[in-house]
Amino acid sequence: MRHSRFILAGAAGLLAAAPASADTVCEWIEFSESIARASTPPPDAPRTGEHDRAGTQVTLAMFEALNAIDRRYETFLGMAQGDRTASQEAAAATAAYQVLLAHYPGQKAALDDSHNVTMLGITDATTRERGKAIGEAAAKLALAAGGIDPARAAVPYRPRTASGVWTATQLPVIQPYTFTFRPWVLKSWDEVRPAPPPKLNSARWAKDFAEVKAIGAKGSKVRTAEQSLMAKYRITPSMTPSLRLIADAPGRSLVQNARMFALAEIAADDAGRANGEAKIHYNFWRPITAIRNAEEDGNSATAADGGWEPLIATPNHPEYPCGHCTYAAAAATVLKSEVGNAPPGGVRVQSRSVPNSVVQVLPSFDEWVRQVSMSRIYGGVHYRFSNEAGEEIGRKVGQMVVERVMRPLPVQSASR
Repeated sequence: MRHSRFILAGAAGLLAAAPASADTVCEWIEFSESIARASTPPPDAPRTGEHDRAGTQVTLAMFEALNAIDRRYETFLGMAQGDRTASQEAAAATAAYQVLLAHYPGQKAALDDSHNVTMLGITDATTRERGKAIGEAAAKLALAAGGIDPARAAVPYRPRTASGVWTATQLPVIQPYTFTFRPWVLKSWDEVRPAPPPKLNSARWAKDFAEVKAIGAKGSKVRTAEQSLMAKYRITPSMTPSLRLIADAPGRSLVQNARMFALAEIAADDAGRANGEAKIHYNFWRPITAIRNAEEDGNSATAADGGWEPLIATPNHPEYPCGHCTYAAAAATVLKSEVGNAPPGGVRVQSRSVPNSVVQVLPSFDEWVRQVSMSRIYGGVHYRFSNEAGEEIGRKVGQMVVERVMRPLPVQSASR
């Protein structure tokens, strides 16, 4: 990515901040991810639920700071319009820095160094200090938003079983505080809850059961080598290459990019927790449980296999609906609102689960969503109906985010 510079241009007797390179936003988001990884205790023990919103608050703070200077969109946090002569780079970097410092005080030295490096690159002291003040104000607003609501009770997960009968005791990754956060756009976490999964005596259940049993088994005879690779490649998908590609497109401004990242994070937050609420509500069994105990489902069209294993490890939380599918559809919906079906050059995705993997190029966001969903069947951890329900949640939340928040202002308002 290109090194960013800040340019000033005169207009109507005032110094107006010209759009800086997209790199400031991207670089501080990338840096925030590094800080989050480095904060694993020690030195930032103990970790609390509030850290789950750190990434979203970073993007929101940068958006509000930049939008205060280059007013193009509705404010999400009620940020007042700021000095248009302020340095956009200083505002964005300071906003991110202050949010990260509040979440990860044990990383202060690294944060101070990086913030100082950014500030040293801005030679105009006046515009730098103006931008810094705006960034600090935006960070304060972001840190006060979207946190845990003390009125929402944290309910620990209880393993369900009959009295006196053993069950697995490892607790799921869904934490007691997961649903105590205030939603960003949803009214409640169950607002987009899907309909129940198919009844176990239905033809749909038997059909999707048979599909994952055959193609998702560790020793499957019908899964291709390519499908096996995709099951592993999609375990931890990353859209970073596509986000960078969009952000670096000619003509885009810092505030456009900050908005894109903020919308994507907000959608991921709300869609992810809505998905988790549905998982806990329905508490539906995973393929490994259903296939090993099929004689108990009351469906004559299903057959048990007591030794069946999936290709990939089964996640430690209920099955319905698919979480990967929810995330993919939410992200795709937001990014399609930015660039249409795909950015020039295609949708670029990467994997964190396949070491040293190359970036894959796909023709459209919809194709990426389809492949993510299918990969969970190839891996033996989801049914097709669960994928469809997850995609529905993601699309609904993504559309709500795009339609309800940070909407473009009328041209006459944005230019004032």
